[in-house]
Amino acid sequence: MTTQNLLVELFVEELPPKALQKLGDAFATVLGDQLKAQGLATAASVVTPFASPRRLAAHVTAMADKAADKAVQQKLMPVTVGLDKDGNATPALLKKLQALGADVSNPAAAVAALKRAQDGKAEALFYDSVVAGATLAAGLQKALDEAIAKLPIPKVMSYQLETDCELPGWTSVNFVRPAHGLVALHGSTVVPVKALGLTAGNSTTGHRFEAAVSPVVLADADSYAATLKKDGAVIASFAERKAEIARQLAAAAAKVGNGARPIEDEALLDEVTALVERPNVVICQFEEQFLGVPQECLILTMKANQKYFPLLDAAGKLTNKFLVVSNISPEDTSFVTGGNERVVRPRLADAKFFFDQDRKKTLASRVEGLGKVVYHNKLGTQGERVERVRAIAKAIATRLGDAALVADADLSAQLAKTDLVTDMVGEFPELQGIMGGYYALNDGLGETVAHAIEDHYKPRFAGDALPRNTAGVVVALADKLETLVGMFGIGNLPTGDRDPFALRRHALGVIRMLVEKDLPLEMNALLAGAVPAFGDKITDASAALADFIYDRLAGSLREQGYSAQEVDAVLALRPQRLALVEKQLAAVRAFAALPESPALAAANKRVGNILKKAEVEGPVDAHVNPELLQEKAEQDLYAALQRFVPEANAQFDAGDYTASLQTLAVLRAPVDAFFDDVMVNAEQLDVRMNRLGLLKMLHNAMNRVADLSRLAV
Repeated sequence: MTTQNLLVELFVEELPPKALQKLGDAFATVLGDQLKAQGLATAASVVTPFASPRRLAAHVTAMADKAADKAVQQKLMPVTVGLDKDGNATPALLKKLQALGADVSNPAAAVAALKRAQDGKAEALFYDSVVAGATLAAGLQKALDEAIAKLPIPKVMSYQLETDCELPGWTSVNFVRPAHGLVALHGSTVVPVKALGLTAGNSTTGHRFEAAVSPVVLADADSYAATLKKDGAVIASFAERKAEIARQLAAAAAKVGNGARPIEDEALLDEVTALVERPNVVICQFEEQFLGVPQECLILTMKANQKYFPLLDAAGKLTNKFLVVSNISPEDTSFVTGGNERVVRPRLADAKFFFDQDRKKTLASRVEGLGKVVYHNKLGTQGERVERVRAIAKAIATRLGDAALVADADLSAQLAKTDLVTDMVGEFPELQGIMGGYYALNDGLGETVAHAIEDHYKPRFAGDALPRNTAGVVVALADKLETLVGMFGIGNLPTGDRDPFALRRHALGVIRMLVEKDLPLEMNALLAGAVPAFGDKITDASAALADFIYDRLAGSLREQGYSAQEVDAVLALRPQRLALVEKQLAAVRAFAALPESPALAAANKRVGNILKKAEVEGPVDAHVNPELLQEKAEQDLYAALQRFVPEANAQFDAGDYTASLQTLAVLRAPVDAFFDDVMVNAEQLDVRMNRLGLLKMLHNAMNRVADLSRLAV
């Protein structure tokens, strides 16, 4: 058995750019995993993916030409089924052995070769055999078929291949794009595998225009990338090509000078990397008059439509220069530069036209038009939605501020959606909110309202900034709550893989604003206050929505490093002020580190179970009659509660949750003594109820910060 490195390449027509990196990684990963599973590659074998616009490839180190043979033991059947009373093979056993390829010409010898072992309660017969290891050709064929079948193809194409036989005809092939070449090299040897109607060879095709030779012949598996770069003018590695584009972009920006830098956009960089095989960055420019249009519009049209990299100055303002990543490298780049400048000019002119036209009408004059835009068939139009957001925003603003905040929030909520009926947002939906802010300034509404309109969609994604001012926070909260309450109210809930109205993102946005802005708003009141805005269009699903929001909060807190046990203990109480949750978690963590913690957590769990059973017959009142305290242990516990609970409550009310729990830690000794010496379920009813009342008092005192029973192991 010899080992050499392996190279497999599929040469195809231009692959979908947004899926290219995922396709390349999946192809290499599945291929490598399958080869390792068959024993042709080892766990130490390194799998390197390659992906360019016209190829998917993988390089695998230390590939054997044949996998090692493997000893296999197979269970056949219970002894009572395989052997008769005399120990001879039954017809069923002989048939099974024959199917496995065993020699049954001498049944006695065949039986003697079997092993008997206990299998559960019965004894069974086992057959030992040696399975020949897979050959490289057979194993690679299986791995290649699997890698192609498991590609995460966005949309499959169907195309025809002429059949290779005496009778003329066509065969149908389904793949992401038509495939035209297959390479499979083990060292320098071609592995005879087939895929998509192609037979493997040792040559591929280079750059569509700039390859030095065609076809590009590969000497061996290890020379793939170097040969393709030298003879084919192709950088096969996605990562290497991406790094080269980033390097050239930085160099071109430095050449422009004045602190210019290309816009940072990882998704755009990935997409452009998937569009070129040998990148060449050139500097282009457009007329300065277009800079009068909001830069977000110009940047979006250049990125989305043309895949250009706009250049920003040192202050982050758009310049009239932009960078183009070309797939060709002519000596004279003027044709490339001129062509791209001609292409972008009409795009920018369209943006300027939309901007100029939109400013001829005020946002206020567009409010009526929202009544003609359907939001949801069960929830009405965007106009009706705006009125709901206004009602919710007014209620929130009233709790947070004065009349000025209420007025700003109301006006911002009324106008926040009006840019949906502008020409610019009709062309570029991604600019909703942003254009509303610009048009508000144009209407003379001031920065407070303009920023609130622009920011009311924030946070749009994880890590996004929050609204800049309080009016913006109010409207953003109202907008997200309207969506959440409305969708839950009509039963339009997210499923495991579908969330078309982004309810998870909206819930996380609500959480972030409540926490990071330290808003004095209670969750239940917030949800209940939003329901009346819908009238009879929905049912009240506040309880289910609250569960949904707390689930999102729990996930977020675990991602921040809090343990599931800590999070569970705090959120079990459904804290209403989310801004205080992290202080409660810190207090729980500090309490859990105390030596008294395990015993108190276990006692708390025991108390909870006792009260739960007792409350089946009726509520237990947290009231104690000192005269009914008969045992010293219950008297000591009551005295300790009287002494320390007021102090702990004062610390809790002052927001010092850590101190509050630490004060209560002194209760460990009297609690332990109580359970050692006192029978809670005394026969005398008044004594029993008094002891339950004492436990209720203890339970209430211990569980203000968190449900400490959740800390019990």
